[in-house]
Amino acid sequence: MEATELAKEMYSISQRIDKASKEVFRLSKERAESERAYREALYKEITKLRHDGVQATLIPDIARGTVADLKFERDAALEMHRSALASLESIQTQASLLQSINRYADDMPGRG
Repeated sequence: MEATELAKEMYSISQRIDKASKEVFRLSKERAESERAYREALYKEITKLRHDGVQATLIPDIARGTVADLKFERDAALEMHRSALASLESIQTQASLLQSINRYADDMPGRG
């Protein structure tokens, strides 16, 4: 790989890492917000059911069923966050590989 090609590729990966890092931070916030919304709704539903006199052993299942959409959103946000972290890790591995190629190329006679 030519030195200029390698430099361009390393720059491109650097840009991808920057973009992926920002996406991870955005998804982290989204994950936390979805967790908060789910927990608040669950608390309100449990409180409402208790106030309505629903049998105590039924309250958790009924409450979770009522806020199932929020739980789905919470779980989806968690998986999106995990996927973004894995993607960032993959890009970082690519960058590391390019750095290794660059070091190897620098050690070759006639270069460096």
